[in-house]
Amino acid sequence: MTRPSDLAIAPSAPDARPGGPLYGSPLWIILATALGVLLPSFFLGIISGHDFEFHMNSWMEVLSQWRQGILYPRWAGLAHYGFGEPRFIFYPPLSWVLGAALGSFLPWTVVPTVHQWIALALSGCSMFVLARRFMERRDAIFAAGSYVANPYYIVIVYWRSAFAELLAGALLPLLLLNVLRAEQEGRKIILPLGLIVAGVWLMNLPSAVLATYSLVLLVAVQAILHRSLRPLWVGAWALVLGFSLAAFYILPAAYEQKWVEIAQVLSPGVRPQDNFLFTNNGNLDHDRFNRLISVVTAAEIVLLLAGGFLSRRWRTRTPEVWFALAGWGAAAAFLTLRFSLVFYRILPELRFIQLPWRWLLCLNVAFALLVTLASRRWLVRGLTCIVMLAVLVWVWHWAQPPWWDTSGDIAEMQDNQQEGVGYEGVDEYVPTGGDAYEINKEAGRVTYDGPGNSRIRVTAWTPESISCSAYVSQPGKLVLKLFNYPAWQVDLNGHVVQPGTRRVTAQMMIPVEAGESGVHIRFSRTPDRTLGASISLAAVFALLGVFLAQRIRSPS
Repeated sequence: MTRPSDLAIAPSAPDARPGGPLYGSPLWIILATALGVLLPSFFLGIISGHDFEFHMNSWMEVLSQWRQGILYPRWAGLAHYGFGEPRFIFYPPLSWVLGAALGSFLPWTVVPTVHQWIALALSGCSMFVLARRFMERRDAIFAAGSYVANPYYIVIVYWRSAFAELLAGALLPLLLLNVLRAEQEGRKIILPLGLIVAGVWLMNLPSAVLATYSLVLLVAVQAILHRSLRPLWVGAWALVLGFSLAAFYILPAAYEQKWVEIAQVLSPGVRPQDNFLFTNNGNLDHDRFNRLISVVTAAEIVLLLAGGFLSRRWRTRTPEVWFALAGWGAAAAFLTLRFSLVFYRILPELRFIQLPWRWLLCLNVAFALLVTLASRRWLVRGLTCIVMLAVLVWVWHWAQPPWWDTSGDIAEMQDNQQEGVGYEGVDEYVPTGGDAYEINKEAGRVTYDGPGNSRIRVTAWTPESISCSAYVSQPGKLVLKLFNYPAWQVDLNGHVVQPGTRRVTAQMMIPVEAGESGVHIRFSRTPDRTLGASISLAAVFALLGVFLAQRIRSPS
């Protein structure tokens, strides 16, 4: 009797010869396809989607802090026009590290395009690595190209500028690949699967939630097919390892949520119930984009269903692959529909993906592979590509054209940072009790609130360290152009003091007595950050110990 594992990703299965190595023509085709996706931007301008300014300002500020000797930024000092925010505690680091690194040697006008090209190329490479396990070379190349140019990626590039989400998409084919290997290779898969889990959590939070639930679904499908618990415990240990490796980020981000207005992340307009397919809420910009993404999603779901039906012969040839793709694609499609709202309300953290159509990130793995498996005829494949391109062109003109910036717009953003003007922050990162819309952008860095005369001199003002001196004739308070946050430690005349918080604006206030006062403020390491870093470091040492033990037992 033949088991599913004997057929799953075996190159000897009917019509499935190894796809060959990635280097050579597959790699060049993937790189060219990624470039082709971005080609219109070479003629129309710099793509400026929903999240463009958020990412560009983050990259510029990170690079500035690196040059000041801050290797791992935590506080975005120029956000909210100089009041700051703990952006880099809550936003995963890998995308802003890549953006700042590119900005260190490339003009800022080309950094977004290069960032996206890298993400698209990595996506194509990971899809080819997955597809070549059960497809011929040319079919694996087509699957990789389809994944690079899938409709949702084009929406991300041209309408959303969701750089971190695009980067996270490169890990999803590898997630599926390692789940498919879990039954046969057992504990050997825990490390690569754990690294994938850690990687996606360090790239983008909504994508990490999607990937975590996807992992649970995929290992459950494999456990049912094999009638074995091995995929389940492999997946469980991979989650433990992944969370441990990323604990230096995850733990502070989870613990310090109570210090900011995190509820704003689910404010009206960005809640799941406001963003199911073809949902209108009366906001013109929201409704236009929702129509656009709804049409794209509906078209993809129809083609996914057709691909699943036409590829049904693979249920007996590679059952592990087909049922994993069918189950994953069906679940992703269902969760874009309003009928699924109950799951967003009862499943832990699922509501934090905010936009249900983000499930297209997972659906497109199944989409690229099932469309490839559905037919080996290039005419059919070509017609499928033409249909999706026609849908994108139609919504481009009917619903919402993309937005474009110029080199002058980028130069203005850079000037605002270099001159200390700052930029608009994010509502959910404002410290608790603060209202970012009530702050005074033109406020002085340090002002005196009290009777009598004052003389203030600021001697240092960096993102993580502030020093000033003040002479006041009567007791009063120093008011800083700085949001008060529990990680700030205030030293007044050599003694640590607890600062106050101004109502509404959440500014830091430091009480001073008459006479001369010296103030030093630094962004301190909180216990949750120390604990998170310790867990990650312990996980790394544990992996090194296991590796060395295996080398000792088996030197070959």
